[in-house]
Amino acid sequence: MKVSLFITCISDALFPPIGEAMAQLLARYGVRLHFPEVQTCCGQPAFNSGYWDEARASAQTILKAFDESDFVIAPSGSCTGMIHHYYPKLFEHDPLLLEKSHRLKEKTYEFTQFLVQVLGVTDVGAYFPHKVTYHPSCHGSRLLGIKEEPMQLMSHVEGMEFVTLPYAEDCCGFGGTFAIKMSEISGAMVEEKSQHVLETDAEVLVGLDMGCLLNIGGNLKFQGKPVRVMHLAELLYEGVKNREHAAGV
Repeated sequence: MKVSLFITCISDALFPPIGEAMAQLLARYGVRLHFPEVQTCCGQPAFNSGYWDEARASAQTILKAFDESDFVIAPSGSCTGMIHHYYPKLFEHDPLLLEKSHRLKEKTYEFTQFLVQVLGVTDVGAYFPHKVTYHPSCHGSRLLGIKEEPMQLMSHVEGMEFVTLPYAEDCCGFGGTFAIKMSEISGAMVEEKSQHVLETDAEVLVGLDMGCLLNIGGNLKFQGKPVRVMHLAELLYEGVKNREHAAGV
């Protein structure tokens, strides 16, 4: 099967190790990721700002980039949610592109959903001896229904102490353009989220969306708090390397 990586803008520009972690983990299960270089932004910033023509242009590039893929995997619930919920809206008056958007929707998965739902993997053999808390991003949980998949994967990480984040489902305040347009409200929201993270005494905050991790991580760093912020793919891959190192592999 032809499995393609949709890297997303923030991951490509600011968090390239996430893509590497995904590729390395999936390779352990015989999945070699294809990377169409023509891919671009999913169009969500333009869509959310009301520039639907520009969003359609980006979306058409994405439709073309992954037209021949059997599966498309992204490290972001937000960008995956854009494809699932808003591409059909963008192309509702274009029968051909509407059909293509539905085909893309059916084969596009957020990373943890692909691991658990498609590959049937819940235990990657990771060892990560740290105290960890988890922030469920709004788009991942509300648009895609991501609930159990990350919890199943983390529950099998040996040595990890998991602590529940208070008010975990509250938004961190990023929201893409919201953080710019409503900066004072956004700032207050991330301050509150960071305080809840600190209440857990966790060494590591893990999540599935780089926008949230960038926002919360930036606030924690601004406060001088030594909380490590990671995408779950990074945590799992580091955990696998820990196990292999301990075994002398």
